[in-house]
Amino acid sequence: MNFNLHQYLKKKQELVNRYLKIVLGQYDQNRELIQAMDHSLMAGGKKLRPILSIAAAQACGKDFMFALPACCAIEMIHTYSLIHDDLPAMDDDDLRRGLPTCHKKYSEATAILAGDALLTHAFNILSNPEQIFKKYPEPQIRLNLISKVSLAAGIQGMVEGQMLDMQSFQLKQKDSLTHLKKIHELKTGKMITVSVEAGALSVGTDLKIIDKLIIYADKIGLAFQVVDDILNIEGDPKIMGKAAGSDVLNDKMTFPAIIGLDESKKYAENLIEEALESISLFEETATPLRAIAEYIINRNH
Repeated sequence: MNFNLHQYLKKKQELVNRYLKIVLGQYDQNRELIQAMDHSLMAGGKKLRPILSIAAAQACGKDFMFALPACCAIEMIHTYSLIHDDLPAMDDDDLRRGLPTCHKKYSEATAILAGDALLTHAFNILSNPEQIFKKYPEPQIRLNLISKVSLAAGIQGMVEGQMLDMQSFQLKQKDSLTHLKKIHELKTGKMITVSVEAGALSVGTDLKIIDKLIIYADKIGLAFQVVDDILNIEGDPKIMGKAAGSDVLNDKMTFPAIIGLDESKKYAENLIEEALESISLFEETATPLRAIAEYIINRNH
């Protein structure tokens, strides 16, 4: 099958962006809060998480339009996390996706509130999708999605991962690699995994099939972070839209710092191989998922 990933990603990004615009378009565009939300939400980016939701729904042979509410909610939550990560109290970054970070464009207070608003409104979209979407999951599936996404984003997922990441500056771990894997399983991995899971859940997929997809998502989620660490050393800031070398400068715990650059590359490749193996029995409907896995290992931003 001749599959053009670039074209696929572009079309799905445009679709997700169109609905995200509708989400914020319901509100007065003159409000600074809405402008700050829009600045970060619509600042480009790969839209990897919502596209994974779409691809997972397609892999199950179902109509992916039912997954769009989850797609938008997950991207809103992801963007909130980026806004807060960039704050001076956290990573203190000036650039995100090639643009000034939210607190640099507006103010710290506005950035904090924009992040808060994106997070809370995401669950409004999940619970009341009929306000925007023509196709959406039935109420019981929506309730399940809210439960899964809130767990992945909160104290058992992304927020705890961020906390562990902050503490890693202060703590000396006996087993740094185990600790680092734990950080990224929570900080990055949980939201990537729930993106895949949400896409499959939204279209009413059998749990045994979802289990295979979760293995795939766990593997690519960790590989994504390993590649991120590698790009922080080798990446081109002009392509990435943010500064390179900040991890070394800030003495951050990273895969290259612990196991070396070459071993990190091998580790990422092995994770992608395991991810592809987990969906080897899926038919051609899973071609986008396979292509995304390859993209993660070969990306330059």
